[in-house]
Amino acid sequence: MSHWFAAKTTPLKALNRSVNNKNHRFKNSQSSKGLPLAYKFYDKYSKKAQQDGYKARSAYKLLEIQKKHKLLKTGDRILDLGCAPGSWSQVTSEIIGPQGKLYGIDLKEVTLKLKNAHFMVADVFKVTLESFDGEKFNVVLSDMAPNTSGIKSQDQARSFELCQRVLDLAREFLVPNGNLTMKIFMGPDQEKIAAQIKQDFKKMLLIRPDSTRKTSSEIFLVGLGFKGL
Repeated sequence: MSHWFAAKTTPLKALNRSVNNKNHRFKNSQSSKGLPLAYKFYDKYSKKAQQDGYKARSAYKLLEIQKKHKLLKTGDRILDLGCAPGSWSQVTSEIIGPQGKLYGIDLKEVTLKLKNAHFMVADVFKVTLESFDGEKFNVVLSDMAPNTSGIKSQDQARSFELCQRVLDLAREFLVPNGNLTMKIFMGPDQEKIAAQIKQDFKKMLLIRPDSTRKTSSEIFLVGLGFKGL
Protein backbone atom coordinates (compact mmCIF):
# COMPACT_ATOMS: atom_id res chain seq x y z
CA MET A 1 0.00 0.00 0.00
CA SER A 2 1.31 3.38 -0.98
CA HIS A 3 0.28 6.87 0.04
CA TRP A 4 -0.94 8.99 -2.87
CA PHE A 5 -1.27 12.59 -4.02
CA ALA A 6 2.01 13.89 -5.91
CA ALA A 7 -12.89 -9.69 6.64
CA LYS A 8 -15.91 -9.21 8.10
CA THR A 9 -18.89 -8.15 6.01
CA THR A 10 -20.91 -5.71 8.10
CA PRO A 11 -23.75 -3.23 7.44
CA LEU A 12 -22.32 0.23 6.78
CA LYS A 13 -23.81 2.14 9.73
CA ALA A 14 -22.99 -0.64 12.18
CA LEU A 15 -19.43 -0.80 10.89
CA ASN A 16 -18.91 2.95 11.28
CA ARG A 17 -20.34 2.87 14.80
CA SER A 18 -18.16 -0.09 15.79
CA VAL A 19 -14.92 1.48 14.59
CA ASN A 20 -15.67 4.85 16.18
CA ASN A 21 -16.29 3.13 19.51
CA LYS A 22 -13.04 1.20 19.25
CA ASN A 23 -11.07 4.30 18.31
CA HIS A 24 -12.43 6.05 21.41
CA ARG A 25 -11.56 3.08 23.57
CA PHE A 26 -7.93 2.98 22.45
CA LYS A 27 -7.39 6.73 22.19
CA ASN A 28 -5.73 7.08 25.59
CA SER A 29 -4.57 3.49 26.08
CA GLN A 30 -0.79 3.17 25.99
CA SER A 31 1.48 0.19 26.40
CA SER A 32 4.61 0.32 28.53
CA LYS A 33 6.58 1.21 25.39
CA GLY A 34 4.36 4.16 24.55
CA LEU A 35 2.47 2.43 21.76
CA PRO A 36 -1.31 2.05 21.61
CA LEU A 37 -2.34 -1.30 23.02
CA ALA A 38 -4.22 -2.10 19.80
CA TYR A 39 -0.98 -1.73 17.82
CA LYS A 40 0.90 -3.89 20.27
CA PHE A 41 -1.72 -6.63 20.00
CA TYR A 42 -1.99 -6.53 16.24
CA ASP A 43 1.76 -6.47 15.72
CA LYS A 44 1.41 -10.25 15.50
CA TYR A 45 0.51 -9.74 11.84
CA SER A 46 3.75 -7.83 11.22
CA LYS A 47 5.69 -10.68 12.78
CA LYS A 48 3.73 -13.23 10.79
CA ALA A 49 4.43 -11.32 7.58
CA GLN A 50 8.16 -11.56 8.27
CA GLN A 51 7.87 -15.28 8.96
CA ASP A 52 5.82 -15.90 5.82
CA GLY A 53 8.02 -13.74 3.59
CA TYR A 54 5.49 -11.02 2.81
CA LYS A 55 6.56 -7.41 2.37
CA ALA A 56 3.87 -6.09 4.73
CA ARG A 57 1.11 -7.18 7.10
CA SER A 58 -1.49 -5.96 4.58
CA ALA A 59 -1.06 -9.30 2.78
CA TYR A 60 -3.42 -10.90 5.30
CA LYS A 61 -6.21 -8.46 4.46
CA LEU A 62 -6.23 -9.59 0.83
CA LEU A 63 -5.84 -13.24 1.86
CA GLU A 64 -8.93 -12.97 4.07
CA ILE A 65 -10.97 -11.28 1.33
CA GLN A 66 -9.80 -13.90 -1.16
CA LYS A 67 -10.65 -16.80 1.15
CA LYS A 68 -14.22 -15.59 1.62
CA HIS A 69 -15.05 -14.18 -1.80
CA LYS A 70 -12.67 -15.72 -4.39
CA LEU A 71 -11.73 -12.48 -6.17
CA LEU A 72 -8.72 -14.00 -7.90
CA LYS A 73 -8.44 -17.12 -10.03
CA THR A 74 -5.66 -19.05 -11.70
CA GLY A 75 -4.69 -17.45 -15.00
CA ASP A 76 -6.29 -14.08 -14.26
CA ARG A 77 -4.93 -10.78 -15.52
CA ILE A 78 -4.66 -8.39 -12.55
CA LEU A 79 -4.09 -4.68 -12.04
CA ASP A 80 -2.70 -3.77 -8.60
CA LEU A 81 -2.98 -0.01 -7.97
CA GLY A 82 -0.71 1.48 -5.32
CA CYS A 83 1.18 -1.79 -5.11
CA ALA A 84 4.25 -0.77 -3.05
CA PRO A 85 5.86 -2.40 -1.16
CA GLY A 86 4.36 -5.44 -2.87
CA SER A 87 2.52 -7.60 -0.33
CA TRP A 88 -0.74 -7.69 -2.30
CA SER A 89 1.26 -8.44 -5.44
CA GLN A 90 2.92 -11.36 -3.67
CA VAL A 91 -0.43 -12.83 -2.66
CA THR A 92 -1.86 -12.25 -6.13
CA SER A 93 1.14 -13.77 -7.90
CA GLU A 94 0.80 -16.97 -5.88
CA ILE A 95 -2.90 -17.32 -6.71
CA ILE A 96 -2.90 -16.53 -10.44
CA GLY A 97 0.13 -18.73 -11.09
CA PRO A 98 2.42 -18.75 -14.14
CA GLN A 99 -0.54 -18.58 -16.55
CA GLY A 100 -1.65 -15.28 -15.01
CA LYS A 101 -0.26 -11.77 -15.42
CA LEU A 102 0.01 -9.02 -12.84
CA TYR A 103 0.61 -5.34 -13.53
CA GLY A 104 1.46 -3.23 -10.50
CA ILE A 105 1.75 0.55 -10.48
CA ASP A 106 2.85 2.94 -7.78
CA LEU A 107 4.47 6.33 -7.33
CA LYS A 108 7.31 4.45 -5.63
CA GLU A 109 9.58 1.95 -7.33
CA VAL A 110 8.86 -1.68 -6.47
CA THR A 111 11.98 -3.86 -6.51
CA LEU A 112 10.12 -7.11 -5.88
CA LYS A 113 10.88 -9.82 -8.44
CA LEU A 114 7.93 -11.98 -9.50
CA LYS A 115 7.99 -14.02 -12.71
CA ASN A 116 4.40 -13.24 -13.62
CA ALA A 117 4.46 -9.55 -12.65
CA HIS A 118 5.48 -6.26 -14.24
CA PHE A 119 5.86 -3.17 -12.04
CA MET A 120 5.68 0.42 -13.24
CA VAL A 121 6.33 3.79 -11.63
CA ALA A 122 3.23 5.72 -12.67
CA ASP A 123 0.42 7.98 -11.49
CA VAL A 124 -3.06 6.42 -11.39
CA PHE A 125 -4.51 9.71 -12.61
CA LYS A 126 -2.47 9.48 -15.82
CA VAL A 127 -2.52 5.81 -16.85
CA THR A 128 -4.57 4.51 -19.77
CA LEU A 129 -5.37 1.00 -20.97
CA GLU A 130 -2.58 1.38 -23.52
CA SER A 131 -0.17 1.57 -20.57
CA PHE A 132 -0.89 -2.16 -20.11
CA ASP A 133 -0.72 -3.44 -23.69
CA GLY A 134 -4.33 -2.48 -24.32
CA GLU A 135 -5.76 -5.67 -22.78
CA LYS A 136 -8.46 -5.57 -20.13
CA PHE A 137 -8.24 -7.12 -16.66
CA ASN A 138 -10.13 -9.74 -14.70
CA VAL A 139 -9.55 -7.97 -11.39
CA VAL A 140 -8.61 -4.46 -10.25
CA LEU A 141 -7.10 -4.17 -6.75
CA SER A 142 -6.39 -1.00 -4.78
CA ASP A 143 -4.83 -0.71 -1.34
CA MET A 144 -4.08 2.97 -1.96
CA ALA A 145 -4.43 5.63 0.71
CA PRO A 146 -3.73 9.37 0.62
CA ASN A 147 -0.93 11.04 2.51
CA THR A 148 -2.71 11.78 5.77
CA SER A 149 -2.82 15.32 7.11
CA GLY A 150 -4.32 14.57 10.50
CA ILE A 151 -7.43 16.52 9.48
CA LYS A 152 -10.13 13.86 9.35
CA SER A 153 -12.44 15.52 6.83
CA GLN A 154 -9.55 16.31 4.48
CA ASP A 155 -8.14 12.79 4.64
CA GLN A 156 -11.57 11.30 3.98
CA ALA A 157 -12.05 13.60 0.97
CA ARG A 158 -8.69 12.58 -0.50
CA SER A 159 -9.51 8.91 0.06
CA PHE A 160 -12.80 9.43 -1.78
CA GLU A 161 -10.99 11.06 -4.70
CA LEU A 162 -8.63 8.11 -5.01
CA CYS A 163 -11.49 5.61 -4.83
CA GLN A 164 -13.46 7.49 -7.46
CA ARG A 165 -10.44 7.24 -9.75
CA VAL A 166 -10.11 3.51 -9.04
CA LEU A 167 -13.77 3.01 -9.88
CA ASP A 168 -13.43 5.00 -13.10
CA LEU A 169 -10.46 2.85 -14.12
CA ALA A 170 -12.34 -0.34 -13.22
CA ARG A 171 -15.22 0.68 -15.49
CA GLU A 172 -12.78 1.12 -18.37
CA PHE A 173 -10.33 -1.69 -17.65
CA LEU A 174 -12.44 -4.64 -16.39
CA VAL A 175 -13.81 -7.43 -18.54
CA PRO A 176 -17.48 -8.37 -18.01
CA ASN A 177 -17.90 -10.31 -14.71
CA GLY A 178 -14.59 -8.91 -13.48
CA ASN A 179 -14.00 -8.10 -9.80
CA LEU A 180 -12.84 -5.09 -7.82
CA THR A 181 -11.65 -4.32 -4.30
CA MET A 182 -10.49 -0.99 -2.91
CA LYS A 183 -9.62 0.57 0.42
CA ILE A 184 -11.47 3.67 1.60
CA PHE A 185 -11.43 5.75 4.78
CA MET A 186 -14.83 5.70 6.42
CA GLY A 187 -16.66 8.99 6.09
CA PRO A 188 -19.62 10.74 4.47
CA ASP A 189 -18.46 9.97 0.92
CA GLN A 190 -18.07 6.21 1.28
CA GLU A 191 -21.77 5.68 0.58
CA LYS A 192 -21.35 7.47 -2.76
CA ILE A 193 -18.71 4.96 -3.83
CA ALA A 194 -20.70 2.03 -2.43
CA ALA A 195 -23.79 3.12 -4.39
CA GLN A 196 -21.81 3.27 -7.64
CA ILE A 197 -20.39 -0.21 -7.05
CA LYS A 198 -23.91 -1.54 -6.41
CA GLN A 199 -24.97 -0.08 -9.74
CA ASP A 200 -21.99 -1.36 -11.75
CA PHE A 201 -21.51 -4.81 -10.18
CA LYS A 202 -23.80 -7.73 -9.48
CA LYS A 203 -22.78 -7.73 -5.81
CA MET A 204 -21.24 -5.15 -3.46
CA LEU A 205 -19.65 -5.95 -0.09
CA LEU A 206 -18.24 -3.89 2.78
CA ILE A 207 -15.44 -5.71 4.53
CA ARG A 208 -13.23 -4.99 7.52
CA PRO A 209 -10.62 -7.78 7.67
CA ASP A 210 -9.64 -9.18 11.07
CA SER A 211 -6.04 -8.08 10.48
CA THR A 212 -7.06 -4.40 10.31
CA ARG A 213 -5.72 -2.39 13.22
CA LYS A 214 -8.46 -1.55 15.73
CA THR A 215 -7.59 2.15 15.54
CA SER A 216 -7.81 2.28 11.74
CA SER A 217 -10.77 3.90 9.95
CA GLU A 218 -10.21 1.89 6.77
CA ILE A 219 -12.62 -0.55 5.21
CA PHE A 220 -12.65 -2.38 1.90
CA LEU A 221 -15.33 -2.12 -0.76
CA VAL A 222 -15.68 -5.16 -2.99
CA GLY A 223 -17.51 -5.42 -6.29
CA LEU A 224 -18.18 -8.88 -7.71
CA GLY A 225 -19.34 -9.49 -11.26
CA PHE A 226 -18.83 -6.31 -13.30
CA LYS A 227 -21.92 -5.73 -15.47
CA GLY A 228 -19.96 -3.97 -18.22
CA LEU A 229 -20.82 -0.68 -19.84
